[in-house]
Amino acid sequence: MKNYENVVIFDHPLIRHKIAILRDERTSMKEFRELVEEITTLMTYESLKDGVLTTEIEVKTPLETCKQMVVADNSVVIVPILRAGLGMVNGIHVLFPSARVGHIGMYRNEETLKPETYYCKLPVGIEEKLVMVVDPMLATGGSACDAIQLLKDKGCKHIKFMAIIGAPEGVSKVAETHPDVDIYVSTLDRCLNENGYILPGLGDAGDRLFGTK
Repeated sequence: MKNYENVVIFDHPLIRHKIAILRDERTSMKEFRELVEEITTLMTYESLKDGVLTTEIEVKTPLETCKQMVVADNSVVIVPILRAGLGMVNGIHVLFPSARVGHIGMYRNEETLKPETYYCKLPVGIEEKLVMVVDPMLATGGSACDAIQLLKDKGCKHIKFMAIIGAPEGVSKVAETHPDVDIYVSTLDRCLNENGYILPGLGDAGDRLFGTK
């Protein structure tokens, strides 16, 4: 995969450690869910080093009064792509507890492998916020591209996309389709198989998060 200016692939030993446990088929649903949240928090910390709206406040310490910069209230919106994206929401809420949450529901047509939208509910005023679109797996890139385009059609201008595991095909598609969107992936895997699943991957993230088949 070629290098894209809007793509960041994390190479952090702590994330690599957690990814190794996440992949293991023996990892329990509870631990899997906790790991997804922990990895998301680490990714959020790094991905929001810029682009977050801040404001200056006055703070009184035990010794004197000083000026400090804080994240502006109600400046971040989390938009998980249902259903697996729900597993990443709490990982962002750890750092932004007041962030509102929108939802975009998509499913993959097993014949065409293309995404189809069945649900969309977004907070009022989302077009003025920094929007974090999240989905644990970035496979073909179809769902991510469509979700981002839907948000753009709603007027959103500041969008970031985060995935825990990505395939080169999906990362390239999103990067080329939406060059104005920053893309953050914790691990880049080898490829997609003939069914559009990431290899080596970790299986179906939604099933492992929610105990379904």
